[in-house]
Amino acid sequence: MSHSEIVSFLWSVADLIRDTFKRGKYQDVILPLTVLRRLDCVLSGTKEKVLQTQARFKGKLENLDPQLRAASGFAFYNTSRYDFEKLLADAPHLAANLRNYIAGFSPNMREVLEKFDFDNTISKLDEAGLLFQVLERFKNVDLHPERIDNPTMGTIFEELIRKFNEALNENPGEHFTPRDVVHLMVDLMLAGDEQRIRRKGVVCTVYDPCCGSGGMLMIAKEHITVGVRKNGELLRPPINPDAEIHLFGQEVNPETWAISKSDLFMKDPTGRDADRIAFGSVLSNDGHAGKTFDYLIANPPYGKDWKRDEDAVRAEHERGAAGRFAPGLPRISDGQLLFLLHMLAHAKDPKDGGSRIAIIMNGSPLFTGDAGSGESEIRRYILERDLLEALIALPEQLFYNTGIATYVWVLTNRKAAARKGKVQLIDATSFWAPMRKSLGDKRREIPPEKAQDIVRLLADFKDGATRRITKDGKEEDVVVSRIFPTTHFGFRKITVERPLRLNFQASAERIARLEEEKGFQALAQSKKKGAAGAKEQAQGRALQEAIRKLLRGLPDTLVTDRDEFERLLDAAATKAGLKLPAPARKAILAALSERDESAAVCRDKDGNPEPDPELRDTESVPLAAGDDPADAEGVPASVRAFFEREVKPHVPDAWIDTTKRDPRDGRVGLVGYEINFNRYFYRYTPPRPLEEIEGEIRGIEQDILRMLAEVTGATAPRD
Repeated sequence: MSHSEIVSFLWSVADLIRDTFKRGKYQDVILPLTVLRRLDCVLSGTKEKVLQTQARFKGKLENLDPQLRAASGFAFYNTSRYDFEKLLADAPHLAANLRNYIAGFSPNMREVLEKFDFDNTISKLDEAGLLFQVLERFKNVDLHPERIDNPTMGTIFEELIRKFNEALNENPGEHFTPRDVVHLMVDLMLAGDEQRIRRKGVVCTVYDPCCGSGGMLMIAKEHITVGVRKNGELLRPPINPDAEIHLFGQEVNPETWAISKSDLFMKDPTGRDADRIAFGSVLSNDGHAGKTFDYLIANPPYGKDWKRDEDAVRAEHERGAAGRFAPGLPRISDGQLLFLLHMLAHAKDPKDGGSRIAIIMNGSPLFTGDAGSGESEIRRYILERDLLEALIALPEQLFYNTGIATYVWVLTNRKAAARKGKVQLIDATSFWAPMRKSLGDKRREIPPEKAQDIVRLLADFKDGATRRITKDGKEEDVVVSRIFPTTHFGFRKITVERPLRLNFQASAERIARLEEEKGFQALAQSKKKGAAGAKEQAQGRALQEAIRKLLRGLPDTLVTDRDEFERLLDAAATKAGLKLPAPARKAILAALSERDESAAVCRDKDGNPEPDPELRDTESVPLAAGDDPADAEGVPASVRAFFEREVKPHVPDAWIDTTKRDPRDGRVGLVGYEINFNRYFYRYTPPRPLEEIEGEIRGIEQDILRMLAEVTGATAPRD
């Protein structure tokens, strides 16, 4: 059977259990039994040898594990006398025997199987009288490695997970990535390192912090040691079949962790790679703390919050450079950039050979967050340290669970000399082919030849490189590669102030506004209780009335200078014998004033212009590519030149707020970074001629009138 036929056969078990298990619980039966059947087939050839070895050494050796591993040929084994055939031969005791069979696995594999919580499922199937039928169904599918190789088995697991998540309306992208995307990401991660990997005796480490069912790790190892195959055909030979590749990973989902771990146990007789797949949330519990790796690859969950890890993440952020998250924290609703920071923290030091990283994320990490935000500070950290080598925009509709745009970030701390200080943007959104059959939201795939073209664009490192694409039935040459200095994506956000200008008038309308001012209302309020409070309130009401009388006695002429109006107010208050409390005075000035561009500038006690909050604005000034000396006020030369050129001619009375400074470099203006990818590949499409649009509208109008005529029986209009 093909892998799709096997998936359909295994999924058909749902027909047997649908009355006992809810749709969302099908995986509790199908996944663990698929793993068990695969293990049963894998161990079948050495099962008798294991039992004989156990009988020979039992009671003679304290630790039989090494001998039993050697007998099985794997890093795990099963010492139960049962297999699927013998289990079904004793139907009355099937549940007890199945538990005995599971208990017979070596401790390392039992740990894997326990993550499925299968014991409860056995009880439920047994009580419903379904255990024999279900187990018999699985016995009838041959999952022996000679018939189903490891890559195909991985695909079967991933197809099953996709179906389970579709049933639950959950996100399968959290568990695995389409194989075409993984192959491309691995090629991008390894790009340019072929000679390094071909060295004799080379040892490489590959790490995935959210490894799901392990597809990315396994494909990375296959690219290096086995080559790239499709439907059994070798598309590309291995980079180095003798390379020693060590895999490391971590996964938070128990079922996919168990699948990944069991799959690696079956692929590697030493069990070394499987032992290095940690369980738990990598953000709050780093399973490989202190380790660094040659290659790092990941597809973190898109737009998923990190609330469950918040306390641990914030605590680590506070540790600064001693932790993984020193550069900044993204908003709580999206943790993608936390995974990227985690990967950077696990990169090897350049003096130890450095690392290459490939991570795929949606568009949010490129531009979300203003200057000074956690997201911007993370981008700043990456770009100012020259870690970003390339960004590749992928086609939409590539993933099973979403059709949104995604981007592969390629990062390294050992850039080639020609790439230093530069970032390559590759627009690969048109590098796709339609799938013969859609899988969820996945309607497109990246064929091997188009994937290789993307890798070629990365290798060529050419600004303005073009490709011929077909869009709306027309062929055209479009630019698909752009190269920019890292500073191109940075800006300095400055605050531009303009002076406050007010006129004042003691008109009836403005005096009435005083009643709405909190400072005035507070005069008749008291925190005291009883008689003391009542007395204070009465005094306040008397003061309010005195103020009203005072203001009604002022001339109602318009005054365009605040200092002049304050002198008039103070003189009238002195004459009336009133002492105005500061809150009341502030309330009077607020009620009796209105903004007036022709009025005099309001100044503080030192004679400096007061800023008008309503006229406050910000400007984003591109960072200078080279030296950018600051003046005595801390304003960089590029900012001063921008202000004089772009702002002053339009608002001559404006000034830069020099108190708003970047906390890192101390200069005026907050530094921010964003990558508005689409801006660099925008192609202007002229609108259709107006005559053509008008003709189309007239045609639609005629069609509507004809239809109305048919309904009403009236005479249809002539064209």
